[in-house]
Amino acid sequence: MDTIVLKFGGSSVADNDKLRIVANKIITLVDEGYNVIAVVSAQGRKTDSLLNEAYELSDNPNARELDVLLSTGEQISIAKLSILLNSLGYKSTALTGWQAGIYTDCNNQNAIIEHIDTSRINKELNRNNVVIVAGFQGVNELEDITTLGRGGSDTTAVSIAAALNAYSCYIYSDVEGVFTADPRKVSSAKKIDKLSYDEMIDIANEGAKVLHNRCVEIGNKFNIPIVAKSTFNEDKGTIIKRCIEEQKITSLVKNDELVEVYIPNDKFEYIELNKYLLNNRINPLEISKADDNIYALFKLNDFRKLDAIVDGKIAQSILNKNQISRISIIGHEIANNNTIMNQIYEIISKEAEHISRLEIYNSKIRITFKRIVDNELFKDLHDKLINYVET
Repeated sequence: MDTIVLKFGGSSVADNDKLRIVANKIITLVDEGYNVIAVVSAQGRKTDSLLNEAYELSDNPNARELDVLLSTGEQISIAKLSILLNSLGYKSTALTGWQAGIYTDCNNQNAIIEHIDTSRINKELNRNNVVIVAGFQGVNELEDITTLGRGGSDTTAVSIAAALNAYSCYIYSDVEGVFTADPRKVSSAKKIDKLSYDEMIDIANEGAKVLHNRCVEIGNKFNIPIVAKSTFNEDKGTIIKRCIEEQKITSLVKNDELVEVYIPNDKFEYIELNKYLLNNRINPLEISKADDNIYALFKLNDFRKLDAIVDGKIAQSILNKNQISRISIIGHEIANNNTIMNQIYEIISKEAEHISRLEIYNSKIRITFKRIVDNELFKDLHDKLINYVET
């Protein structure tokens, strides 16, 4: 009997009516003869609510205790879904991360799955139970609860699929798949039917919130097809798998949740700063020497964590900081296509004075702006480049 892993995001389980939709999708697959494991996120914006409550109590909550708190959101979801399935006549067992055998390193709020002991999951499947697993969480060698970072339920699902050599892994959310751009920013964005793992990793790494980047890396490593689709319709979604890539633009991503920082060299040595960040478990997206300053780029959430370090050593040394935008244009070998590159240069030339960096790779082009830019430029790039590709 084939095993299928399903993951349902917070919007898919936000209330009891939506839980019934999720239950019906599970029931359909059980009736078709599949073993089903459902990985579930916290309901709605429960994780954000728990974080806000924690920061009302402390400017710098203890990392271990914060994970104890954050893990409760998923536990509510798995219990409710399992109660519902059992009431409908389908045997179900809800498992927390540690009950499901998910073992991680000790990095609170951004833990890495080290291995999965599948014995409990297999035991429940052999009893013909639907297994409902709390996403986003595991347990470390100290038997402390850990969480995997935002979007970590995706990684839970694909990791379980890999550990069980599952037939496939479906990632359900409130969107129909992966688009050529965020449809909330670009109304003309189009759904992509299929992507390679490498393309999807680039899209995720540049800030698109469709899939957790680590889940795609695991899918690639173990060759687990991942299907991103909507909970609320029967669209086929987007399949991410190994495939031959064409020389074309796949997607554009605009990330406005970045902070650019400059620190004088006389305040921090480059190696010293790197060690300081490492010891405080803060990972800059980029860090380099720039003339007499150190340049660093952080995700907004990581910068807030940096800003909250109690000794204020870095905060007092910052020469300049700006919240900025970065547009990434993604596609296999696009930097080697002169027509595509000329199109990009023509469109961004009007913004030249606001661009701080232009980075060119084989698989993507990144344009970093000195400020937050509106969506008009992004839409212009998308519509001209995507339409060029399709003609």
